Amino acid sequence: MTASRVLVLNSGSSSVKYQLLDMADSSRLAVGLVERIGEETSRLVHEPLTGPGAAGGKRERVGPITDHEAALEAVAAELAADGLGLDSPELVAVGHRVVHGGTKFTHPTLIDDAVLAEIRGLIPLAPLHNPANVTGIEVARTLRPDLPQVAVFDTAFHSTMPEHVARYAIDAATADKYSIRRYGFHGTSHAYVARATAVLLGKPEEDVNVIVLHLGNGASASAVHGGVCVETSMGLTPLEGLVMGTRSGDLDPAVVFHLARVGGLSIDEIDSLLNKKSGLLGLCGDNDMREVQRRAEQGDASARLALASYIHRLKKYIGAYSAVLGRVDAVAFTAGVGENSSSIREMALAGLEELGLALDLEANAARSPEPRLVSAEYARVAVAVVPTDEELEIASQAYALVTVTG
Repeated sequence: MTASRVLVLNSGSSSVKYQLLDMADSSRLAVGLVERIGEETSRLVHEPLTGPGAAGGKRERVGPITDHEAALEAVAAELAADGLGLDSPELVAVGHRVVHGGTKFTHPTLIDDAVLAEIRGLIPLAPLHNPANVTGIEVARTLRPDLPQVAVFDTAFHSTMPEHVARYAIDAATADKYSIRRYGFHGTSHAYVARATAVLLGKPEEDVNVIVLHLGNGASASAVHGGVCVETSMGLTPLEGLVMGTRSGDLDPAVVFHLARVGGLSIDEIDSLLNKKSGLLGLCGDNDMREVQRRAEQGDASARLALASYIHRLKKYIGAYSAVLGRVDAVAFTAGVGENSSSIREMALAGLEELGLALDLEANAARSPEPRLVSAEYARVAVAVVPTDEELEIASQAYALVTVTG
C-alpha cells in the first residue's frame, strides 16, 4: 500500500485544530480540536471517521492540557487509539497552516531550521498568529523528527498580485524598510474555491475568471484570473477590506490619528478597537450574522445599519473586481456566511444585473453541502456556492510537495 496520509495542523494561541487525510482518495480519517490550552478546563474533541473507533463517534475529554506539546501528545494518543498513530508508516507528512509568509514564502515549503527561523522573523507581521504556528511546528518536529513537515502559507496564493496592486502609495524606502505592502489572507480558501468553481463550470482553471467571496467572521474577497490571484481585499494585515464580524475593514487612515490626538487613545487601544470591537459588533453589538439578520428583520435600527454597511461593502468589491478582471465567469460564495446565508447572497447581488449577475431564487434558497450553481439560467455570470476546504488544500499542497521532492 502506498503511503498517502497527511496530518494537517492549525495551531492557534490556545487551540489546535487537526485533520488526518488520506490523499489516495482525499478522504478524512479523523478530525478534532483541542481548545483552551493552558487552562484547567481544556477540552479535546476527537472524531475518528474510519477504523474500529469510528462506530463510537466523537470522544470528548475535559481537563488540564498545559501547553501545545501536551496538546499534540494528546492528539497523537487519540489517533493511536484508532490505529491511526503518528508512528504509522502510511503517514508521509504533517502540513502546517502558517498565516504569514511575507514575500519570501510564496509556495508550500519543507520546514528545516532555517525556514523555521524565517517564519519566526515574520512574527512582527502576524503577532497574533505566527507565534502559535511556530509552536505547533516545533512540537510536531519533536514528536516526529524524521517526518517531512510542510508549511502552507495563507498569504502565498496572493503573492501573484502585480507590484502596482501590492504596493501602498507611501514612501517606497519606508515601505521596504518595514515590509509594508498588501499580502492578503485566507489564501488556501481562495485557491481551493477558485479551482473548485472552474470544475463546477466544467472548464480548465486557466480559462476561468472568478471573484471569490470568503465570508465568515473574518471576510475577504479576491479577483482570480485564470487561477492566478490579481487582487484581494485584505492587506498588510487582515484588517483591510470588507466589513467583518469584529473588524472595521476599509478605513481612512486618519481615523487612527484622530483617535490618538483628539480621543487620547493609545496605539494598543486603537488596535483593539479596530480589530475586536468594530465591524458588525461595533455597529450593532452582535458579530453573529444570524443574530444581526434576525434583529434587522424585527426592525432593529442598529442591526439594519450594520447589515446595510456589510452589503454595501460587498457590492462595492464585486463591482471593483469586475472592473479589475474585465471578464467575470463566476462569483463564488464560501465560508460560514457565504455558504449558509441565501439572503446575504441575494442582497449582495441585488441590482447587479447590468454586471451579468442574477440568481435563481429557488436554487439559492435550497441548502446543500455540495458545490453548486445558484445563478439564473439566463445570467451571463455564474453564481456558485462552494464549501471551502482549507484542510484538504493544505494536505494536497503538502502531499504534492513531499511526493515530488521524495
